[in-house]
Amino acid sequence: MEYNYQIFIEYDGTNYVGWQYQKNGISIQEILEKKIKKVSKEKIKIIGAGRTDAGVHAKQQSANFILKKRIHNLQTFLNSVNFFLKDYSISIISIKKRSLKFHSRFDALERVYEYIITNRNSSLALNKNRSWLVKKKIDIKLLKKGANILIGKHDFSTFRASSCSAKSPIKKINYIKILKKDDNILIEFSSQSFLQNQVRSMVGCLKNLACKSLNVKEFKKVFTSKDRRLCSPPAPACGLYLKKVKY
Repeated sequence: MEYNYQIFIEYDGTNYVGWQYQKNGISIQEILEKKIKKVSKEKIKIIGAGRTDAGVHAKQQSANFILKKRIHNLQTFLNSVNFFLKDYSISIISIKKRSLKFHSRFDALERVYEYIITNRNSSLALNKNRSWLVKKKIDIKLLKKGANILIGKHDFSTFRASSCSAKSPIKKINYIKILKKDDNILIEFSSQSFLQNQVRSMVGCLKNLACKSLNVKEFKKVFTSKDRRLCSPPAPACGLYLKKVKY
């Protein structure tokens, strides 16, 4: 018999090369597989819904793995794995049994990413590596104007990494929500899936528009050009969070 389990995970991506296995350092996937093996006594392959890059965090990453033996007490299993994860800035929030057909990546209907910008002069103490410090004043109205241009189904080639393996640059942005909370600006993006580097590249261009390095006409031109070379530098990884995955 085989048993399929889904887990939701929270992590600080600062010291990792990303979600996926890489030769140049330690990944979230590698740590999780090792610690789950320690408890289950089985070698597993974990499948993640979002392949977050180096330095990117997750509030609710979704993943699944298959075991040959059934887990009799899910809470005890979760507590045991979390015990071994406690020094790694990774935590499993929940676990549930799924059908063998369930695939955390291909079955996802919506992925929500959140980007946090701190807009102030002073350097970051509490939010270091967890937010992008922008000292130049951000115009929220311009930020929203730019965001509205990106909503809908478009060719996002401008915001696509050269190493992106997606078959098509066409993606549909369901919504972009912008919330100002004291010095922090929270930008939330929803889509079924995103291109590699898409969110950080969009934030980089939106920030330049909101700081008036680009005007609305120039922003539109950069977007519709489908030319990666015209894209502003991507926003740093430290401000990006995989917020939730919906099925």
